[in-house]
Amino acid sequence: LLTRLQTSAPTVRTLSSSNSFSQNIPSCLWKLGRLNHVAIAVPDLEKAQSLYKDVLGAQVSDTVALPEHGVYTVFVELGNTKLELLHPLGEKSPIASFLQKNKTGGMHHICIEVDDIKAAMTELKRKKIRILSEEPKIGAHGKPVIFLHPKDCHGVLVELEQA
Repeated sequence: LLTRLQTSAPTVRTLSSSNSFSQNIPSCLWKLGRLNHVAIAVPDLEKAQSLYKDVLGAQVSDTVALPEHGVYTVFVELGNTKLELLHPLGEKSPIASFLQKNKTGGMHHICIEVDDIKAAMTELKRKKIRILSEEPKIGAHGKPVIFLHPKDCHGVLVELEQA
């Protein structure tokens, strides 16, 4: 029986470093990091702040206006990440148009940190991922951010933020 098992056992091959599988794959010049936040568009910012602070007991930041992005932001600390509550700042706000389609609000985007936003932009453009601005803008955390087109990201608006 042992002889039969030895002869019928499949051969397992391992890749050695001299026969590298990834020799033809260029390494990325940038690295994807942790989830920074999930952004939620809200029609009533005070009511949303109250839900997270008074009902759920979370630590909630003060409201900050970001005129360049057309939004008011509030961050809800969750320990391992944050929620960003977004409310329109002016009628031309992208959040105003989002709320016209989604009257009660909802998830707007996710934000993932990157270690080199310029290198990420270059490579993503090369890979035919559309970026919604030519240059990064300064985001709510005072760091450069870009947004990737949701049609290129399986229906999700993705924000990349310089770590």
